[in-house]
Amino acid sequence: MKRRDFINWVGLGLIASSLPVAIAACSSAQTASTDWQTVGNVTDLDKSGQLLNENSSIGPVLVVDTSKENLVAVNPTCTHKGCTVAWKAEAKKFVCPCHGAEYGIDGKVQKEPATQPLKTYAAKIEGSSVVVRQS
Repeated sequence: MKRRDFINWVGLGLIASSLPVAIAACSSAQTASTDWQTVGNVTDLDKSGQLLNENSSIGPVLVVDTSKENLVAVNPTCTHKGCTVAWKAEAKKFVCPCHGAEYGIDGKVQKEPATQPLKTYAAKIEGSSVVVRQS
Protein backbone atom coordinates (compact mmCIF):
# COMPACT_ATOMS: atom_id res chain seq x y z
CA MET A 1 0.00 0.00 0.00
CA LYS A 2 1.31 3.42 -0.88
CA ARG A 3 1.80 6.07 1.79
CA ARG A 4 -0.79 8.39 0.18
CA ASP A 5 -3.45 5.64 0.19
CA PHE A 6 -2.69 4.84 3.82
CA ILE A 7 -3.05 8.51 4.86
CA ASN A 8 -6.32 8.80 2.93
CA TRP A 9 -7.74 5.72 4.68
CA VAL A 10 -6.68 6.99 8.11
CA GLY A 11 -8.25 10.40 7.40
CA LEU A 12 -11.46 8.81 6.20
CA GLY A 13 -11.54 6.63 9.33
CA LEU A 14 -11.17 9.67 11.59
CA ILE A 15 -14.00 11.49 9.85
CA ALA A 16 -16.26 8.44 9.96
CA SER A 17 -15.59 7.83 13.64
CA SER A 18 -16.50 11.43 14.59
CA LEU A 19 -19.81 11.38 12.70
CA PRO A 20 -21.85 9.67 15.48
CA VAL A 21 -20.65 12.28 17.97
CA ALA A 22 -21.76 15.12 15.69
CA ILE A 23 -25.17 13.51 15.16
CA ALA A 24 -25.66 12.98 18.89
CA ALA A 25 -24.75 16.60 19.62
CA CYS A 26 -27.32 17.87 17.13
CA SER A 27 -30.00 15.52 18.45
CA SER A 28 -29.50 16.67 22.05
CA ALA A 29 -29.97 20.30 21.06
CA GLN A 30 -33.25 19.52 19.35
CA THR A 31 -34.73 17.53 22.23
CA ALA A 32 -33.75 20.17 24.78
CA SER A 33 -36.06 22.70 23.09
CA THR A 34 -39.10 20.45 23.71
CA ASP A 35 -38.54 20.12 27.45
CA TRP A 36 -41.03 21.61 29.91
CA GLN A 37 -39.74 24.71 31.73
CA THR A 38 -40.99 25.89 35.13
CA VAL A 39 -42.16 29.51 34.94
CA GLY A 40 -43.82 29.90 38.35
CA ASN A 41 -45.99 28.27 40.95
CA VAL A 42 -49.69 27.59 41.22
CA THR A 43 -50.10 29.88 44.26
CA ASP A 44 -49.00 32.91 42.23
CA LEU A 45 -51.25 31.91 39.33
CA ASP A 46 -54.25 31.48 41.64
CA LYS A 47 -53.83 34.97 43.15
CA SER A 48 -54.78 36.87 40.00
CA GLY A 49 -55.51 34.21 37.39
CA GLN A 50 -52.31 35.06 35.54
CA LEU A 51 -48.59 34.61 35.92
CA LEU A 52 -45.93 36.72 34.20
CA ASN A 53 -42.34 35.52 34.06
CA GLU A 54 -40.14 37.95 32.15
CA ASN A 55 -36.92 36.01 32.77
CA SER A 56 -37.73 32.40 31.86
CA SER A 57 -35.24 30.34 29.86
CA ILE A 58 -37.48 30.57 26.77
CA GLY A 59 -38.08 34.33 27.07
CA PRO A 60 -40.97 36.26 28.58
CA VAL A 61 -44.06 34.14 29.27
CA LEU A 62 -47.55 35.14 30.37
CA VAL A 63 -49.69 32.24 31.60
CA VAL A 64 -53.40 32.83 32.15
CA ASP A 65 -56.00 30.55 33.68
CA THR A 66 -58.96 30.91 31.30
CA SER A 67 -61.10 28.48 33.26
CA LYS A 68 -60.46 25.81 35.82
CA GLU A 69 -57.52 23.64 34.66
CA ASN A 70 -57.30 25.37 31.24
CA LEU A 71 -54.05 27.29 30.88
CA VAL A 72 -52.98 29.50 28.00
CA ALA A 73 -49.38 30.68 27.64
CA VAL A 74 -48.02 33.34 25.27
CA ASN A 75 -45.00 35.51 24.80
CA PRO A 76 -46.55 38.81 25.99
CA THR A 77 -44.44 41.00 23.71
CA CYS A 78 -46.72 42.85 21.29
CA THR A 79 -45.67 42.10 17.74
CA HIS A 80 -46.37 45.69 16.70
CA LYS A 81 -43.99 47.76 18.84
CA GLY A 82 -42.80 45.44 21.61
CA CYS A 83 -44.94 46.59 24.54
CA THR A 84 -46.11 44.00 27.08
CA VAL A 85 -49.72 42.97 26.47
CA ALA A 86 -52.19 42.59 29.33
CA TRP A 87 -54.76 39.82 29.78
CA LYS A 88 -58.36 41.07 29.94
CA ALA A 89 -60.19 38.16 31.57
CA GLU A 90 -63.69 39.56 31.10
CA ALA A 91 -63.16 39.92 27.33
CA LYS A 92 -60.91 36.82 27.09
CA LYS A 93 -58.26 38.61 25.04
CA PHE A 94 -54.80 40.14 25.27
CA VAL A 95 -54.63 43.92 24.81
CA CYS A 96 -51.58 46.08 24.11
CA PRO A 97 -51.63 49.22 26.29
CA CYS A 98 -49.43 51.17 23.85
CA HIS A 99 -51.40 51.16 20.60
CA GLY A 100 -54.54 49.12 21.31
CA ALA A 101 -53.72 45.97 19.37
CA GLU A 102 -55.82 43.00 20.49
CA TYR A 103 -55.08 39.29 20.37
CA GLY A 104 -57.42 36.35 20.89
CA ILE A 105 -56.94 33.59 23.42
CA ASP A 106 -55.06 31.67 20.69
CA GLY A 107 -52.64 34.59 20.18
CA LYS A 108 -54.07 35.55 16.79
CA VAL A 109 -54.52 39.23 15.95
CA GLN A 110 -58.08 40.47 16.41
CA LYS A 111 -57.43 44.20 16.09
CA GLU A 112 -54.58 46.04 14.39
CA PRO A 113 -52.10 47.77 14.30
CA ALA A 114 -50.38 44.41 15.04
CA THR A 115 -50.28 42.04 12.08
CA GLN A 116 -48.38 39.05 13.51
CA PRO A 117 -49.77 36.70 16.21
CA LEU A 118 -48.28 36.28 19.67
CA LYS A 119 -46.05 33.24 20.11
CA THR A 120 -47.92 30.56 22.05
CA TYR A 121 -46.72 27.75 24.31
CA ALA A 122 -48.19 24.57 25.73
CA ALA A 123 -48.86 25.01 29.47
CA LYS A 124 -49.83 22.74 32.33
CA ILE A 125 -49.62 22.32 36.09
CA GLU A 126 -47.22 19.74 37.51
CA GLY A 127 -47.55 19.44 41.28
CA SER A 128 -47.26 23.00 42.57
CA SER A 129 -45.43 24.31 39.47
CA VAL A 130 -46.69 25.96 36.31
CA VAL A 131 -44.69 24.65 33.36
CA VAL A 132 -44.57 25.60 29.67
CA ARG A 133 -43.05 24.08 26.56
CA GLN A 134 -42.27 25.61 23.20
CA SER A 135 -44.63 24.14 20.69
